[in-house]
Amino acid sequence: MTVGRRVAVVGAGWAGLAAAVRLVQGGAQVSVFELARRPGGRARQADGAARGFDNGQHILIGAYGATLALMRQVGADADQLLLRQPLALLDPAGRGLQLPPGPPLPAFARAVLGARHWAWADRLALLVAAGGWLARRFRCPPGWTVQQLCAGLPVAVQADLIDPLCVAALNTPMAQASAQVFLRVLHDALFSGRGSADLLLPRAGLSALLPDPAWQWLAAQGATLHTGRRVATLRANGQSACRSWQLDGETFDAVVLACSATEAARLAAGVAPDWAATAAALRYEPIATAWLRDNHLQHAQAMVALPPGPQAPAQFAFNLGRLHHDPASQGLWTFVASSAAPWLAGGLAACGQAMLAQARQAFPGAFGGPDAQVLLHCAAERRATFACTPALVRPPMHIAPGLLAAGDHVQGPYPATLEGAVRSGWAAADACAAAAVARG
Repeated sequence: MTVGRRVAVVGAGWAGLAAAVRLVQGGAQVSVFELARRPGGRARQADGAARGFDNGQHILIGAYGATLALMRQVGADADQLLLRQPLALLDPAGRGLQLPPGPPLPAFARAVLGARHWAWADRLALLVAAGGWLARRFRCPPGWTVQQLCAGLPVAVQADLIDPLCVAALNTPMAQASAQVFLRVLHDALFSGRGSADLLLPRAGLSALLPDPAWQWLAAQGATLHTGRRVATLRANGQSACRSWQLDGETFDAVVLACSATEAARLAAGVAPDWAATAAALRYEPIATAWLRDNHLQHAQAMVALPPGPQAPAQFAFNLGRLHHDPASQGLWTFVASSAAPWLAGGLAACGQAMLAQARQAFPGAFGGPDAQVLLHCAAERRATFACTPALVRPPMHIAPGLLAAGDHVQGPYPATLEGAVRSGWAAADACAAAAVARG
Protein backbone atom coordinates (compact mmCIF):
# COMPACT_ATOMS: atom_id res chain seq x y z
CA MET A 1 0.00 0.00 0.00
CA THR A 2 2.97 2.33 0.44
CA VAL A 3 5.01 1.30 -2.62
CA GLY A 4 7.23 4.14 -3.79
CA ARG A 5 6.63 6.34 -0.78
CA ARG A 6 9.67 7.62 1.09
CA VAL A 7 9.18 7.42 4.86
CA ALA A 8 11.60 8.55 7.56
CA VAL A 9 11.63 6.91 10.99
CA VAL A 10 13.38 9.02 13.61
CA GLY A 11 14.57 6.73 16.38
CA ALA A 12 15.55 3.06 16.37
CA GLY A 13 14.20 1.96 19.69
CA TRP A 14 11.71 -0.90 19.74
CA ALA A 15 8.89 1.35 18.50
CA GLY A 16 10.98 2.74 15.65
CA LEU A 17 12.18 -0.71 14.62
CA ALA A 18 8.60 -2.04 14.68
CA ALA A 19 7.44 0.86 12.51
CA ALA A 20 10.35 0.50 10.08
CA VAL A 21 9.85 -3.26 9.62
CA ARG A 22 6.11 -2.81 9.06
CA LEU A 23 6.69 0.01 6.55
CA VAL A 24 9.26 -2.02 4.60
CA GLN A 25 6.82 -4.93 4.50
CA GLY A 26 4.32 -2.55 2.91
CA GLY A 27 6.77 -1.54 0.19
CA ALA A 28 7.87 1.85 1.49
CA GLN A 29 11.38 3.20 0.98
CA VAL A 30 12.44 3.63 4.60
CA SER A 31 15.24 5.69 6.14
CA VAL A 32 15.94 5.27 9.86
CA PHE A 33 17.79 7.94 11.85
CA GLU A 34 19.17 6.87 15.25
CA LEU A 35 21.01 9.18 17.63
CA ALA A 36 22.93 6.42 19.44
CA ARG A 37 25.67 4.30 17.97
CA ARG A 38 23.47 1.22 17.88
CA PRO A 39 19.72 0.52 17.73
CA GLY A 40 17.53 -0.52 20.62
CA GLY A 41 16.78 2.66 22.58
CA ARG A 42 16.40 1.98 26.29
CA ALA A 43 16.50 -1.81 25.79
CA ARG A 44 19.87 -2.60 24.25
CA GLN A 45 23.50 -3.21 25.04
CA ALA A 46 25.17 -0.14 26.49
CA ASP A 47 27.83 1.87 24.66
CA GLY A 48 31.28 3.03 25.67
CA ALA A 49 32.93 1.87 28.88
CA ALA A 50 29.79 -0.04 29.89
CA ARG A 51 29.78 -2.13 26.71
CA GLY A 52 29.08 -5.75 27.53
CA PHE A 53 26.32 -4.80 29.95
CA ASP A 54 22.74 -4.08 28.94
CA ASN A 55 21.49 -0.60 29.80
CA GLY A 56 19.07 -2.22 32.25
CA GLN A 57 17.24 -5.46 32.96
CA HIS A 58 13.99 -6.10 31.09
CA ILE A 59 11.45 -8.90 31.26
CA LEU A 60 8.54 -9.83 29.02
CA ILE A 61 5.34 -11.76 29.68
CA GLY A 62 3.46 -14.26 27.58
CA ALA A 63 0.81 -11.67 26.67
CA TYR A 64 3.40 -9.73 24.63
CA GLY A 65 2.05 -11.12 21.36
CA ALA A 66 3.17 -8.23 19.13
CA THR A 67 6.72 -8.28 20.47
CA LEU A 68 7.06 -12.03 20.00
CA ALA A 69 5.63 -11.81 16.47
CA LEU A 70 8.08 -9.04 15.54
CA MET A 71 11.02 -11.02 16.91
CA ARG A 72 10.08 -13.98 14.74
CA GLN A 73 9.51 -11.76 11.70
CA VAL A 74 13.13 -10.53 11.79
CA GLY A 75 14.61 -13.96 12.50
CA ALA A 76 15.06 -13.81 16.28
CA ASP A 77 14.23 -17.21 17.79
CA ALA A 78 12.06 -16.30 20.76
CA ASP A 79 12.02 -19.88 22.02
CA GLN A 80 15.81 -19.89 22.31
CA LEU A 81 16.30 -16.28 23.40
CA LEU A 82 13.67 -16.26 26.15
CA LEU A 83 13.23 -18.59 29.12
CA ARG A 84 9.50 -19.13 29.59
CA GLN A 85 8.28 -20.05 33.05
CA PRO A 86 5.00 -19.65 34.96
CA LEU A 87 4.75 -16.41 36.92
CA ALA A 88 6.62 -16.88 40.18
CA LEU A 89 7.27 -14.18 42.77
CA LEU A 90 9.42 -16.19 45.16
CA ASP A 91 11.80 -14.80 47.77
CA PRO A 92 15.38 -16.12 48.20
CA ALA A 93 14.06 -18.97 50.37
CA GLY A 94 11.53 -20.00 47.72
CA ARG A 95 8.46 -18.63 49.51
CA GLY A 96 5.86 -16.61 47.66
CA LEU A 97 3.24 -16.68 44.94
CA GLN A 98 3.72 -19.16 42.11
CA LEU A 99 1.19 -19.77 39.35
CA PRO A 100 0.87 -23.41 38.29
CA PRO A 101 0.63 -24.23 34.57
CA GLY A 102 -2.75 -23.86 32.92
CA PRO A 103 -5.29 -21.14 32.17
CA PRO A 104 -4.09 -18.07 34.08
CA LEU A 105 -7.27 -17.11 35.96
CA PRO A 106 -7.82 -20.44 37.78
CA ALA A 107 -4.04 -20.74 38.12
CA PHE A 108 -4.03 -17.39 39.96
CA ALA A 109 -6.73 -18.59 42.36
CA ARG A 110 -4.82 -21.82 43.05
CA ALA A 111 -1.60 -19.87 43.58
CA VAL A 112 -3.20 -17.50 46.09
CA LEU A 113 -4.79 -20.36 48.03
CA GLY A 114 -1.42 -22.11 48.11
CA ALA A 115 0.54 -19.06 49.34
CA ARG A 116 1.13 -20.36 52.87
CA HIS A 117 3.33 -17.41 53.86
CA TRP A 118 0.07 -15.41 54.07
CA ALA A 119 -2.65 -15.99 56.65
CA TRP A 120 -5.91 -17.48 55.40
CA ALA A 121 -7.64 -14.15 55.92
CA ASP A 122 -5.04 -12.43 53.72
CA ARG A 123 -5.49 -14.97 50.94
CA LEU A 124 -9.24 -14.72 51.00
CA ALA A 125 -9.10 -10.91 51.02
CA LEU A 126 -6.99 -10.95 47.85
CA LEU A 127 -9.33 -13.38 46.09
CA VAL A 128 -12.36 -11.28 47.05
CA ALA A 129 -10.67 -8.12 45.75
CA ALA A 130 -9.64 -9.84 42.51
CA GLY A 131 -13.18 -11.13 42.08
CA GLY A 132 -14.45 -7.59 42.44
CA TRP A 133 -12.03 -6.35 39.76
CA LEU A 134 -13.25 -9.13 37.48
CA ALA A 135 -16.91 -8.30 38.14
CA ARG A 136 -16.24 -4.65 37.26
CA ARG A 137 -14.43 -5.75 34.08
CA PHE A 138 -11.13 -4.46 35.41
CA ARG A 139 -12.35 -0.88 35.41
CA CYS A 140 -12.25 1.77 38.11
CA PRO A 141 -12.66 5.55 38.41
CA PRO A 142 -10.01 7.18 36.18
CA GLY A 143 -8.61 9.29 39.00
CA TRP A 144 -7.83 6.38 41.31
CA THR A 145 -4.33 5.39 42.28
CA VAL A 146 -3.24 1.80 42.88
CA GLN A 147 -3.07 2.63 46.56
CA GLN A 148 -6.74 3.65 46.52
CA LEU A 149 -7.68 0.56 44.54
CA CYS A 150 -5.99 -1.74 47.04
CA ALA A 151 -6.67 0.19 50.25
CA GLY A 152 -8.73 -2.66 51.69
CA LEU A 153 -6.11 -5.35 51.12
CA PRO A 154 -3.98 -6.62 54.03
CA VAL A 155 -0.61 -4.96 54.51
CA ALA A 156 1.26 -8.20 53.78
CA VAL A 157 -0.48 -8.62 50.41
CA GLN A 158 0.21 -5.03 49.44
CA ALA A 159 3.89 -5.27 50.43
CA ASP A 160 4.60 -8.73 49.00
CA LEU A 161 2.52 -8.60 45.80
CA ILE A 162 0.79 -5.37 44.80
CA ASP A 163 3.67 -2.94 45.37
CA PRO A 164 6.36 -4.97 43.52
CA LEU A 165 3.95 -5.72 40.66
CA CYS A 166 2.99 -2.06 40.43
CA VAL A 167 6.53 -0.71 40.29
CA ALA A 168 7.61 -3.50 37.93
CA ALA A 169 4.76 -2.89 35.47
CA LEU A 170 4.24 0.88 35.77
CA ASN A 171 7.56 2.01 37.31
CA THR A 172 5.51 4.34 39.50
CA PRO A 173 4.89 4.09 43.26
CA MET A 174 1.49 2.81 44.37
CA ALA A 175 0.52 6.16 45.82
CA GLN A 176 0.94 7.87 42.43
CA ALA A 177 0.32 5.02 39.94
CA SER A 178 -2.78 4.80 37.75
CA ALA A 179 -5.12 2.09 38.99
CA GLN A 180 -6.82 1.85 35.58
CA VAL A 181 -3.56 1.09 33.77
CA PHE A 182 -2.58 -1.38 36.49
CA LEU A 183 -5.90 -3.18 36.04
CA ARG A 184 -5.37 -3.28 32.26
CA VAL A 185 -2.03 -5.03 32.78
CA LEU A 186 -3.67 -7.56 35.11
CA HIS A 187 -6.52 -8.09 32.64
CA ASP A 188 -4.20 -8.87 29.73
CA ALA A 189 -2.06 -11.17 31.83
CA LEU A 190 -5.02 -13.12 33.19
CA PHE A 191 -7.37 -13.09 30.19
CA SER A 192 -5.15 -13.33 27.10
CA GLY A 193 -5.15 -17.12 27.10
CA ARG A 194 -2.95 -19.92 28.31
CA GLY A 195 0.58 -18.75 29.02
CA SER A 196 -0.28 -15.04 28.96
CA ALA A 197 0.93 -14.54 32.54
CA ASP A 198 4.16 -16.49 31.94
CA LEU A 199 7.44 -14.73 32.58
CA LEU A 200 9.75 -14.50 29.54
CA LEU A 201 13.26 -13.88 30.83
CA PRO A 202 16.03 -12.90 28.37
CA ARG A 203 18.66 -15.60 27.88
CA ALA A 204 20.93 -13.24 25.93
CA GLY A 205 21.74 -9.55 25.84
CA LEU A 206 18.86 -7.24 24.99
CA SER A 207 20.33 -6.26 21.63
CA ALA A 208 20.12 -9.90 20.52
CA LEU A 209 16.38 -10.09 21.26
CA LEU A 210 15.25 -7.58 18.65
CA PRO A 211 17.46 -4.55 17.89
CA ASP A 212 20.34 -6.31 16.13
CA PRO A 213 18.20 -8.85 14.19
CA ALA A 214 15.77 -6.09 13.13
CA TRP A 215 18.64 -3.82 12.03
CA GLN A 216 20.13 -6.63 9.97
CA TRP A 217 16.73 -7.48 8.49
CA LEU A 218 16.12 -3.85 7.51
CA ALA A 219 19.56 -3.61 5.91
CA ALA A 220 18.91 -6.80 3.92
CA GLN A 221 15.62 -5.33 2.69
CA GLY A 222 17.35 -2.19 1.39
CA ALA A 223 16.38 0.30 4.09
CA THR A 224 18.72 3.27 4.58
CA LEU A 225 20.07 3.13 8.13
CA HIS A 226 21.86 5.88 10.06
CA THR A 227 23.39 5.61 13.53
CA GLY A 228 25.03 8.42 15.48
CA ARG A 229 22.78 10.83 13.60
CA ARG A 230 20.64 13.41 15.37
CA VAL A 231 18.01 15.03 13.18
CA ALA A 232 18.38 18.78 13.56
CA THR A 233 15.35 20.16 11.73
CA LEU A 234 11.87 19.09 10.67
CA ARG A 235 9.92 21.28 8.26
CA ALA A 236 6.68 20.92 6.32
CA ASN A 237 6.52 21.41 2.55
CA GLY A 238 3.17 23.08 1.90
CA GLN A 239 0.11 23.54 4.08
CA SER A 240 -2.35 21.01 2.64
CA ALA A 241 -3.16 17.46 3.68
CA CYS A 242 -0.87 16.33 0.86
CA ARG A 243 2.20 18.02 2.28
CA SER A 244 5.60 16.37 2.40
CA TRP A 245 8.29 16.77 5.04
CA GLN A 246 11.93 17.78 5.16
CA LEU A 247 14.37 16.27 7.64
CA ASP A 248 17.62 18.24 7.54
CA GLY A 249 16.71 19.27 4.00
CA GLU A 250 15.89 15.75 2.75
CA THR A 251 12.30 15.29 1.52
CA PHE A 252 10.02 12.47 2.68
CA ASP A 253 6.38 11.71 2.03
CA ALA A 254 5.82 10.84 5.70
CA VAL A 255 7.74 10.90 8.97
CA VAL A 256 7.37 8.76 12.09
CA LEU A 257 8.84 10.34 15.22
CA ALA A 258 9.79 7.23 17.20
CA CYS A 259 12.36 9.02 19.34
CA SER A 260 11.93 10.07 22.96
CA ALA A 261 9.05 12.36 23.86
CA THR A 262 11.54 15.13 24.61
CA GLU A 263 13.25 14.82 21.24
CA ALA A 264 9.94 14.50 19.40
CA ALA A 265 8.70 17.65 21.15
CA ARG A 266 11.81 19.53 20.00
CA LEU A 267 11.33 18.49 16.39
CA ALA A 268 7.56 19.09 16.34
CA ALA A 269 7.56 22.41 18.18
CA GLY A 270 7.57 24.50 15.01
CA VAL A 271 4.82 22.57 13.20
CA ALA A 272 2.56 21.32 16.04
CA PRO A 273 3.20 23.39 19.19
CA ASP A 274 0.23 22.00 21.12
CA TRP A 275 1.30 18.41 20.50
CA ALA A 276 4.88 19.32 21.43
CA ALA A 277 3.73 20.90 24.70
CA THR A 278 1.83 17.74 25.66
CA ALA A 279 4.85 15.54 24.91
CA ALA A 280 7.22 17.85 26.77
CA ALA A 281 4.98 17.88 29.87
CA LEU A 282 5.45 14.17 30.64
CA ARG A 283 7.28 13.41 33.88
CA TYR A 284 9.61 10.45 34.28
CA GLU A 285 10.67 7.76 36.73
CA PRO A 286 14.17 6.22 36.81
CA ILE A 287 15.30 2.60 37.04
CA ALA A 288 18.64 1.60 38.54
CA THR A 289 20.42 -1.71 37.92
CA ALA A 290 23.42 -3.18 39.73
CA TRP A 291 25.51 -6.09 38.41
CA LEU A 292 26.96 -8.21 41.23
CA ARG A 293 29.11 -11.32 41.08
CA ASP A 294 29.41 -14.27 43.45
CA ASN A 295 30.86 -17.37 41.83
CA HIS A 296 29.97 -19.52 44.83
CA LEU A 297 26.29 -18.64 45.13
CA GLN A 298 24.21 -21.55 43.86
CA HIS A 299 20.55 -20.70 43.42
CA ALA A 300 17.87 -22.53 41.46
CA GLN A 301 15.65 -19.53 40.71
CA ALA A 302 16.22 -17.41 37.62
CA MET A 303 14.30 -14.48 39.14
CA VAL A 304 14.00 -13.69 42.84
CA ALA A 305 11.50 -11.35 44.47
CA LEU A 306 13.38 -9.44 47.14
CA PRO A 307 11.88 -8.82 50.58
CA PRO A 308 10.60 -5.23 50.89
CA GLY A 309 11.88 -2.84 53.52
CA PRO A 310 13.18 0.68 54.17
CA GLN A 311 16.71 -0.36 53.19
CA ALA A 312 15.68 -2.37 50.10
CA PRO A 313 15.90 -0.34 46.87
CA ALA A 314 15.61 -3.31 44.49
CA GLN A 315 12.42 -5.30 43.99
CA PHE A 316 13.87 -8.18 41.93
CA ALA A 317 17.16 -9.96 41.34
CA PHE A 318 18.01 -11.96 38.22
CA ASN A 319 20.39 -14.91 38.15
CA LEU A 320 22.19 -14.34 34.84
CA GLY A 321 24.31 -17.44 35.38
CA ARG A 322 21.13 -19.49 35.12
CA LEU A 323 19.67 -17.44 32.28
CA HIS A 324 22.56 -16.79 29.90
CA HIS A 325 24.53 -19.37 27.98
CA ASP A 326 27.96 -17.67 28.04
CA PRO A 327 30.59 -18.57 30.68
CA ALA A 328 31.13 -14.87 31.51
CA SER A 329 27.66 -14.75 33.07
CA GLN A 330 28.31 -17.49 35.60
CA GLY A 331 27.93 -16.10 39.10
CA LEU A 332 26.55 -12.83 37.73
CA TRP A 333 23.37 -11.26 39.11
CA THR A 334 21.43 -8.10 38.36
CA PHE A 335 19.49 -6.27 41.07
CA VAL A 336 16.82 -3.92 39.71
CA ALA A 337 15.36 -0.92 41.53
CA SER A 338 12.31 0.48 39.78
CA SER A 339 10.98 3.93 40.71
CA ALA A 340 14.44 4.55 42.11
CA ALA A 341 14.42 8.36 42.45
CA PRO A 342 14.84 8.39 46.26
CA TRP A 343 17.83 6.07 46.04
CA LEU A 344 19.47 7.98 43.20
CA ALA A 345 19.14 11.29 45.06
CA GLY A 346 22.45 10.53 46.77
CA GLY A 347 24.16 9.58 43.52
CA LEU A 348 24.59 6.43 41.43
CA ALA A 349 27.45 5.07 43.53
CA ALA A 350 25.40 5.31 46.73
CA CYS A 351 22.48 3.57 45.04
CA GLY A 352 24.78 0.74 43.96
CA GLN A 353 26.14 0.36 47.47
CA ALA A 354 22.59 0.22 48.84
CA MET A 355 21.76 -2.63 46.44
CA LEU A 356 24.97 -4.43 47.43
CA ALA A 357 24.00 -4.17 51.10
CA GLN A 358 20.53 -5.42 50.21
CA ALA A 359 22.01 -8.39 48.33
CA ARG A 360 24.13 -9.37 51.31
CA GLN A 361 21.09 -9.24 53.59
CA ALA A 362 18.83 -11.16 51.18
CA PHE A 363 21.45 -13.89 50.57
CA PRO A 364 23.28 -14.33 53.90
CA GLY A 365 26.93 -15.24 53.40
CA ALA A 366 26.92 -14.28 49.71
CA PHE A 367 28.37 -11.32 47.84
CA GLY A 368 31.26 -10.97 50.30
CA GLY A 369 34.83 -9.86 49.71
CA PRO A 370 36.09 -6.52 48.43
CA ASP A 371 33.28 -4.45 46.97
CA ALA A 372 35.24 -3.78 43.77
CA GLN A 373 35.17 -7.49 42.96
CA VAL A 374 31.47 -7.92 43.79
CA LEU A 375 29.74 -4.75 42.58
CA LEU A 376 30.89 -4.80 38.97
CA HIS A 377 28.73 -2.10 37.46
CA CYS A 378 25.80 0.14 38.27
CA ALA A 379 23.66 1.99 35.76
CA ALA A 380 20.63 4.24 35.91
CA GLU A 381 18.16 5.10 33.17
CA ARG A 382 17.04 8.41 34.65
CA ARG A 383 14.14 8.81 32.22
CA ALA A 384 13.34 5.11 31.99
CA THR A 385 9.55 5.48 31.72
CA PHE A 386 6.95 8.17 31.97
CA ALA A 387 5.31 8.47 35.39
CA CYS A 388 2.11 6.48 34.88
CA THR A 389 -0.25 8.60 36.95
CA PRO A 390 -4.08 8.64 36.98
CA ALA A 391 -5.85 10.35 34.04
CA LEU A 392 -2.49 11.12 32.44
CA VAL A 393 -2.68 13.07 29.19
CA ARG A 394 -0.27 11.46 26.70
CA PRO A 395 0.51 12.81 23.22
CA PRO A 396 -1.59 11.25 20.42
CA MET A 397 -0.17 9.32 17.50
CA HIS A 398 -1.32 11.82 14.85
CA ILE A 399 0.69 15.05 14.94
CA ALA A 400 -0.07 16.50 11.49
CA PRO A 401 -0.87 15.06 8.05
CA GLY A 402 1.97 12.71 7.21
CA LEU A 403 3.64 13.23 10.60
CA LEU A 404 3.08 10.56 13.26
CA ALA A 405 4.46 9.63 16.65
CA ALA A 406 5.39 6.20 17.96
CA GLY A 407 6.73 5.08 21.30
CA ASP A 408 5.64 3.69 24.64
CA HIS A 409 4.79 7.25 25.72
CA VAL A 410 2.21 7.77 22.95
CA GLN A 411 -1.50 7.60 23.81
CA GLY A 412 -2.56 4.03 24.56
CA PRO A 413 -3.83 1.65 27.23
CA TYR A 414 -0.45 0.35 28.38
CA PRO A 415 2.32 1.67 30.60
CA ALA A 416 5.82 2.15 29.21
CA THR A 417 6.61 -1.42 28.14
CA LEU A 418 8.29 -3.13 25.20
CA GLU A 419 4.89 -4.40 24.06
CA GLY A 420 3.44 -0.90 24.18
CA ALA A 421 6.35 0.38 22.09
CA VAL A 422 6.00 -2.33 19.44
CA ARG A 423 2.23 -1.89 19.14
CA SER A 424 2.68 1.86 18.85
CA GLY A 425 5.22 1.41 16.04
CA TRP A 426 2.86 -0.87 14.17
CA ALA A 427 -0.02 1.58 14.58
CA ALA A 428 2.04 4.47 13.20
CA ALA A 429 3.15 2.40 10.22
CA ASP A 430 -0.44 1.32 9.50
CA ALA A 431 -1.56 4.96 9.70
CA CYS A 432 1.07 5.85 7.09
CA ALA A 433 -0.28 3.12 4.83
CA ALA A 434 -3.87 4.26 5.32
CA ALA A 435 -2.91 7.84 4.48
CA ALA A 436 -1.16 6.65 1.33
CA VAL A 437 -4.32 4.84 0.21
CA ALA A 438 -6.47 7.91 0.96
CA ARG A 439 -4.19 10.07 -1.14
CA GLY A 440 -4.30 7.61 -4.03
